[in-house]
Amino acid sequence: MSTQKQRIIVGISGASGIVYGVRMLEVLRAAGVETHLVVSKAAEMTLGYESDLKPKELRELADHFHPQGDIGASISSGSFKTLGMVIAPCSIRTMSEIATGVTGSLMSRAADVVLKERRRLVLAVRETPLHTGHLRTMLALSEMGAIIAPVVPAFYNKPKTLDDVVNHTVGRLLDLFDIDAGIVKRWKNEPDA
Repeated sequence: MSTQKQRIIVGISGASGIVYGVRMLEVLRAAGVETHLVVSKAAEMTLGYESDLKPKELRELADHFHPQGDIGASISSGSFKTLGMVIAPCSIRTMSEIATGVTGSLMSRAADVVLKERRRLVLAVRETPLHTGHLRTMLALSEMGAIIAPVVPAFYNKPKTLDDVVNHTVGRLLDLFDIDAGIVKRWKNEPDA
């Protein structure tokens, strides 16, 4: 019987919303879950636009960092046991590569491995509006076993800050891996007094 620490692959691709990937890493670290990070080149550009973090600081939020071009990394093998992979944010390009089986980068290769091993793949797609091709790609991925979880804020929890919105979204993404980080204000169907 294994007492191995839980581990999850975190992908950050080039869509707007880098804060979701950053917060994901912070929350998983606090929860004691081992993280394996892969970041696309476009995500590094987005990091510069949307954050004061430097790429090195982003990498240091993870337990392990794997360069996008390292196709031989541990996360590219099905024998490397994980809970699965979350890509937050997930660009349309990354989503499309995964759907078509293109494994030219470590991000798409790791996602492909997660699917073939029947592990959880959660794609926090960050794009709107969507055209029919996007929707067909999402359907194909869903049929392959991926969970499409667009980044959509909830307002029933009455968020007061942007952090509240981000935390709730990240917490709901982690719910899909049965990880309760204690950052989701759960629906109670009871109005506040």
